[in-house]
Amino acid sequence: MKNLITILTLAFAFTLMQSATAQDLSNINTKKKNYIVLTKKVPQLKPITLAAQEMKAEDGKKYGEFHVVFCGKEIGQLTDKELMKPYLEMLEKEGVQLIACGFSLKKFGVNPKDLPKEIEIVDNGIAYSLKLKKMGFFGMEL
Repeated sequence: MKNLITILTLAFAFTLMQSATAQDLSNINTKKKNYIVLTKKVPQLKPITLAAQEMKAEDGKKYGEFHVVFCGKEIGQLTDKELMKPYLEMLEKEGVQLIACGFSLKKFGVNPKDLPKEIEIVDNGIAYSLKLKKMGFFGMEL
């Protein structure tokens, strides 16, 4: 009986941990103009943020959310606090959400605990991007 309770407790905890790393897509207002960009290079975060700023100004009250998903072999750079600080400040100022691809983290041996707290994690960045596009997000890959 103790083993069963332990197993159920661990399963429940694992489920909570998984859902804490992925954003709940049901909270997204699909009546607004939302954007998703998939990128592989940290320096691209600056022009992406400038694009978000421009879309926010252009869309006005119709502007919704702007997500950036980071995938690929350079994902380890996201753990470099000094490198990321100006980018994270810029993204936060414009309300841009930076999301790390869990598949890339695993493939390239990056510990998710080493990421700054501002960065969310999804299991598969490409699948996440496609789901958002199905919901009406405007998107592109760099």
